[in-house]
Amino acid sequence: MAVTTTAPPPPATAASRKGGAAAVTAVLVLLIAALALVDIAQGTSGVGAAEVWKALTGQADAADASVVVASRLPRMTAGLLVGAALGMAGAALQAVSRNVLAAPDTLAVNAGSYFSLGLVAATGVSLPLLASSGVAFVGGLAAAAVVLGLSGLGAGTVRLVLAGSALTLGLSSVTEGLLLLFPEQTEGLYAWNQGSIAQNGFGGVLRMLPLAVAGLAGLLLVARRVDALALGDDAARGLGVSVRATRITTVVLAALLSATAVTLAGPIGFVGLSAPAVVRLLARRYRGFSRTRASVTRSALTGAVLVLGSDVALRALVPSDVAVAVPTGVVTSLVGAVFLVVLATRGRDTGAAAPPDRLHIRSRTVFLTVAGTLVAALIAVTVASVLLGDSKLLLGDVLNWTQGRAGRVVSFVLDTRVPRVLAALLAGAALALAGTLVQAVTRNPLAEPGVMGVSGGAALGAVVLVTTLPEAGPTGLAAAAFAGAALASGLVFGLSARGGFRQNRLVLVGMGVATASAALISLLIVLTDPFNATKALTWLSGSTYGRTLPDLLPLAVVLAVGVAVALARRTELDLVSLDGDTPRLLGLGVPRARLGFLALGVLLSAAAVAVTGTIAFVGLVAPHAARALVGRRHVRVVPVAVLLGAVLVGTADMAGRTVIAPAQLGAGLLTAVIGTPYFLWLLIRTRSAAR
Repeated sequence: MAVTTTAPPPPATAASRKGGAAAVTAVLVLLIAALALVDIAQGTSGVGAAEVWKALTGQADAADASVVVASRLPRMTAGLLVGAALGMAGAALQAVSRNVLAAPDTLAVNAGSYFSLGLVAATGVSLPLLASSGVAFVGGLAAAAVVLGLSGLGAGTVRLVLAGSALTLGLSSVTEGLLLLFPEQTEGLYAWNQGSIAQNGFGGVLRMLPLAVAGLAGLLLVARRVDALALGDDAARGLGVSVRATRITTVVLAALLSATAVTLAGPIGFVGLSAPAVVRLLARRYRGFSRTRASVTRSALTGAVLVLGSDVALRALVPSDVAVAVPTGVVTSLVGAVFLVVLATRGRDTGAAAPPDRLHIRSRTVFLTVAGTLVAALIAVTVASVLLGDSKLLLGDVLNWTQGRAGRVVSFVLDTRVPRVLAALLAGAALALAGTLVQAVTRNPLAEPGVMGVSGGAALGAVVLVTTLPEAGPTGLAAAAFAGAALASGLVFGLSARGGFRQNRLVLVGMGVATASAALISLLIVLTDPFNATKALTWLSGSTYGRTLPDLLPLAVVLAVGVAVALARRTELDLVSLDGDTPRLLGLGVPRARLGFLALGVLLSAAAVAVTGTIAFVGLVAPHAARALVGRRHVRVVPVAVLLGAVLVGTADMAGRTVIAPAQLGAGLLTAVIGTPYFLWLLIRTRSAAR
C-alpha cells in the first residue's frame, strides 16, 4: 500500500503564519482597546470623551470624575472580564466534549445558576457576592453534568442542543414559578437574568477577578491533556492521560468561569458559543490557534470583543436613555441566535437527532381501551377542574348554574372558572395535534411547535400586541399570534428546506428562531411599563386567567377543522411519515402535502398560544405517548394524542389553581416541569436505539 506524505512547509511560510497569528492577536487587543475607549465615553450624562480624558488624567471636576470612576470604568472592566470568562469557558467545553455547540448556554449552565440563585433567594437568605458565586457554581456544574451525561461526549450537535434546551426550559420554568410565588424575596432577579454589565463601583469586579484568573490558570495547566483527548480516548490513554479526570477537571473549571460571569453580570447569552467559533475559523488559517492554550486565550479576547462590541453597538444605535434599560445579554443572545441559524444552514448534517419510532402494530381492542380510558380521564379532569379552585363547589352548584338558578357567588365563580377549564382543554388538544402533524411531516419524534420556534414566534407576536396596544381584544391577539407564528415557521422551514428538512438543520434553525424570539420578548418586557410587563410575564407562563367563552371560539373552530382534516387525510399523513420515496411512488405530491400539514400545525399552535400563552412540551409528549400506546397509524394516533393533550394541560391548569391556592401557577410552568423529565428520558431512549 502506497503511503503519501506531505512535506513540511518552508520556513518562510511557517514564519509568516506565526507572524500572522501574532498579528491577529494584536488586532484583537487593539480592537478591545478601541471598544473600551468608546464604551467609557458613552452614557446618559453629559460626560463625553473630553471629560473622560480629564477624569483619567485627574483634571475633571468631582461630578464628572465620579461618573467615570464609579460607573463607566467598572462597566467597561466588567464587560472585559465577563466576555473573557465566557469565551474561555466555551472554548474549554467545546474542546473537552468535541462538540462545536457546547457552551454555558447550550449546556444549561446559566439556567442551573439562575435556578440555584432563585431557590436561595426564595428562602429570604441574603448572600454576599462570593457566596452567591458559589451557589451559581454548584447549580451550573450540576446542570452541565446532566446535559453532558444525557447527550454523550462527541455524540452530535443536535442531541446536546436538545438536552440543554429541555433542561434550560424546565429549570427556567421552576425559577419563574418561584418569582411569581415569592415576588418580594426575588425582586430584581428577572431583570438580572437578562444579563447586564452595569456596575456600581469596582467591588464586584475585584471580587470576581481572582476566580477568573484561577479558571484561566487551571485551563492552561490541563491544556496539553485536553489536546491529547482530540486524538481519541485510546490514544490519550496511551500517552498516559487520565481521560475521565481531564474531562471532569475541565468541566469544573469551565463551570467556575461561567459562575464568575453569571455572578457579576447575570447570564450573557451565547458569548461562550460564538467566541470559540470565531477562533475556529482563524484556526483553519493559523494552525497554532487549534491548540487548547491558544484557543482558550484567543477565545477570551474574542469574548471580550463580543461583549464590549454589543454594549457599544447598543448604546450607539439606541437613544442613551433607552439603552440604559436594555440588558447586554439580550443583544448577545440575538447575535448567538443568528450564529446558530448560520451554523445550521451552512454546516453538514452531523448525525440524526433521533431515529424514527419503531413500527408498532396495536389491535383495535387496545385502541378502544386506550381511547375509552382517556375519555373517562378527560371527564374526570373536567369535573374536578370545575369543582376545585380557590373556592370549592359541589355538583349541585354546577347543575343550578347551568339552569340559571345559582347564587351570585357561585355564578361569579363558575362564570370565570368554566372558560378557564375549557381554554386549557382546547389548548392542550390543539398543541397535541400540531405536534402530531409536525412530527409526521419532519419524520422527527423530537420535533414539536416549541422546539421548532413556532410557539416562540406566536408568543412574540402576541407580546408585541400586549405591550404596545394593551386594549387589544382577543381577535387582535389571535391575529398577532398567528402572524408571529407564520413568520417564525416561514423562517424555520424556509431555511431548512435545502436538503429535504434534515433533522439536524430543522432543529438547529428552530432553536435559533426560538432563542431570537425569547430575546426580543425579554427586550419588550424590560422596556415596557411595569403593568404590561407583569401582564406579559403572567401570559408567557401559560396562564388561562381572565379568559371568556368568546375568546375560545377561534381556537375551537381551528381545532375542529384541524381534527377533521387530519382524520380525512390520515392516509397521506401515514405515507409522509414513512420516508421520502414511498409517497412519490404512489403519486402523492410530497411538497404540497408537507406545506399543507405544516400550515395547519402553525395555525393550531398560534390559536393555542393566543388563548393560553406559551405551554411547552405538550406537542412533544402527547404524540409520542399516543404512538407508543396505539401504534403509528394516524387514524388512531390523532384522537389519542388530542385526548392526551387535553388531559395533560387540563390537569396542569387545575393543579396550578388549586395546589397553592389562592396563589396560582400558569399551566405552562407545570407542563414544562412534567415534560422536561419525559423529554430527557426520550433522549436517553433514542440514544440507546441509535446505538
